[in-house]
This record gives sequence, C-alpha cells and structure tokens, in this order.
Amino acid sequence: MISPGIVTVSYIAATILFILALGGLSNQETARRGNWYGISGMAIALLATVFGVVTQNYVELMAALVIGGSIGILLAKRVQMTEMPELVAILHSLVGLAAVMVGYANFMDSSVHFEGVELTIHDVETYLGILIGAVTFSGSVIAFGKLSGKIGGKPMTLPGRHLFNLGLLIAAFWFCREFVIQSAAGDGMTPLIIMTVIALVFGIHMVMAIGGADMPVVVSMLNSYSGWAASATGFMLNNDLLIVTGALVGSSGAILSYIMCRAMNRKFLSVIAGGFGTGGGTTAKVGGEDQGEVVPIDAEETAALLANAKEVMIIPGYGMAVAQAQHIVYEITSALRKKGVNVRFGIHPVAGRMPGHMNVLLAEAKVPYDIVFEMDEINEDFPDVDVSVVIGANDIVNPSALDEPDSPIAGMPVLECWKGTTSIVLKRSMATGYAGVQNPLFFKENTRMLFGDAKDTLDAVFKAL
Repeated sequence: MISPGIVTVSYIAATILFILALGGLSNQETARRGNWYGISGMAIALLATVFGVVTQNYVELMAALVIGGSIGILLAKRVQMTEMPELVAILHSLVGLAAVMVGYANFMDSSVHFEGVELTIHDVETYLGILIGAVTFSGSVIAFGKLSGKIGGKPMTLPGRHLFNLGLLIAAFWFCREFVIQSAAGDGMTPLIIMTVIALVFGIHMVMAIGGADMPVVVSMLNSYSGWAASATGFMLNNDLLIVTGALVGSSGAILSYIMCRAMNRKFLSVIAGGFGTGGGTTAKVGGEDQGEVVPIDAEETAALLANAKEVMIIPGYGMAVAQAQHIVYEITSALRKKGVNVRFGIHPVAGRMPGHMNVLLAEAKVPYDIVFEMDEINEDFPDVDVSVVIGANDIVNPSALDEPDSPIAGMPVLECWKGTTSIVLKRSMATGYAGVQNPLFFKENTRMLFGDAKDTLDAVFKAL
C-alpha cells in the first residue's frame, strides 16, 4: 500500500496529463503527443488506485485487468481504421454498463453507512449514475448497430414519440423520489430496477429516432454521456479523479456535439428529439422526377484531367473509408504534387460517421497535415479549383442543402465543389447518401461520374498517371 498523500499527488498528476491530452488532441500535429499524455495519465491513475486505494480482492482485480487488457490489445490490433466509429460506440456502451454495475454494487454494499442528508445525497448520486449509465449503455449499443450496418440508418419515428420521451422522463423523476424514500427505510431495490429499465428503453428509443446523417453528432453525444456517467460514479465512490476525469470527458463531448450541430446548422435538441435522415439505397429520384442524365468518365480521362490541372481539391467521405482507399489517395496526391499540381483536401465536419473520421484515415495514410483543410477554410476557394474529386461523399456536397428549403438537410453548410471547373464524383451507383436525399450535383453540366469501387477506380487512375 502506498500512502494517501502519494495517491493524491498521483491523481493530481493524472488530471494534469488528461488536460494536456485534450489540448494535444485538438491539433493534428500534436495529437500523437496528446495520446501519450492520456496513456501516461491513465497508467498513473490505475497504479495509484490499485496500490493505494484497493485493500482486498487483489486476485479478482488482477484477473479482471488481464482479461480486459487482453481484449483491448486484441481489438486494437484487429480493428481497421474504417471500423473505428462502431468501436468507439461499443466502448461507450461499456462505460455506461460499468457505471450501472458499480452503482448497484455500491447500493448493495452493506459496509457503506450514511444517515440523514448524507444518505439522501448518496442515494441521488447512485440513482443518477445508474440512470445516465443505462441510457449510455443502450443508446451506444443501438449506435453500434447503426454504424456497423446491423440496424438501418432510417430513423424510427413513433407516433407521439415526444410525449413518450416526456413520460419516461417524468417516470424517472418519480422513481427517484420513491427510491430515496424507500432507501431511507432500508429498501429501494424495486424503484431502482424499474428506473434502470426505463433508462434502457429511453436510450434505445432516443438513438433509434436519430437518422444516419446525424450519427457523428450521436457519437460525440454518447461520448459526453459516458463522461457524465463516470463523473456520477466518482461522486458515488468519493473518488476525486473519477469526478474530474468524467467531467472533462462529459464537457468536451458536449462542446464537440455543439460544434458538430453548428456545422450542420442544426439545433442540438432537434437532433436528439427529431429524427433526421433516412437509410440510403434508393434510386436517383426526387419527388418522383428524374433530374436528368449523368455524364460518366473513365480512369484514363480522370487521370488526364488531374494531370493537366493546377488546383485539385479532394473531398473524402464515408465511401472512402468503406473502400479503404485512403492509401491510394495518398499515392495519387504524391504523384500530382510531384507534377507541380497544388492538391488540397476539403474536410466537412460531419464527413464519415464519427467526428474527425476522415482526418484519422488521412493521417493513417500519411497525408501531410498542412494540405488538409476544414470546410470553412477552403469553401471560398472552389471557383479557382480546376478539378474537385469527391470520394464516396454525398450529403456533404449536396446543393439541395442550400437551394431546397424543404430538403431534410436544408440549411446544412456543404462543400460547394460545383463552383469549380469540374467535379469528379466517385460512387458505386446512383443510390442516395445516408440522409436518403438525392444529390443534384450528379446532374450538373460540369460533373463527371466515375462509377465503381473507390479503391479499384483510383488504382486505375494512379496507373494512368
């Protein structure tokens, strides 16, 4: 056992490292260092807790650490970058499940004794920890299903769903009162179990009602929920580090969710309560009317356009992730830059299915950070762009967001690539994007469609170059 003073100092050091980690992760060039700060902080926190706070059951604890660590290492080695969104979602669910289990264990611990106001405060902390944890768990499981394609992206909009959510919320408050009253009398398990079921149902219904186009916001929102669940658990266990760490995760996730909603011109509450976007896969029609004919292009013609261009903008989307085309994109970028072509990347805040998804894939492929730009930085440059290459993106380059007030994505800022000389769109087919909305970009006179798997077609383009 190490002394309480060393534990306190260790927790302070871990907290500082977690703050430095968040600061490092805010910039691509310092992200790797930020990751190491986070790893170091967690290692210090874990060691200080195991050897300074835990007093018994070391065999069970070590067995759990070995099992959990082995699973983590296995996942880290096997999961592809393209599968990161669903991995993040399922890890959030584990945080929520842990909060629920710790809450029940703490409530049933006969060695914990509180009286009067202290008992009431402790019961409320326990109740909130389990409530937020259960919502996080079930919501994250549904998010995992949607992101992995096991559940469709179409929102489940039940009649009277807002009243249903309101009823669940009122019921949760009611059973909190019942739990506090019964806990003071030496019971309370029944209202706690009922609340847990309510929270699980609420998490399922909340995420099921959110469409595919809003999934990046959902991922960051669930990240925030997992942080608040951890913070509530910290209050429950009187662990200062867990309180601070959970608050850091919860607040940063909430801020990120706000930034994502602002980038989509959406209100956060409308995302949670709404149901925006549908599943993709429909034919290319809007209102039952064909918008015109598309002009196809082949790999050789694409290579010729790129080689003769001075300004090229590459716009990646989820299709690039699915095809795992980021590495061949880097090869094409390098070849064009050697020819004197100015190649840049335009990244929409909600490109992909989690915040920063495209940035992570491009970083993995070693695309230089200094040629990767956010939408706000390059949108005004499109009139000077000779060729824009849209790789598996749909909704983030859809003109109807600006031109059609009745569109489900109306008002969402998009990358305005159609203002350039030529747009080349890589797609497998004319199916709609994740929001289920047809894209007029495909039918514009200066747009060319390069059909096929993104990796295969870009391999052919690279060979032609």
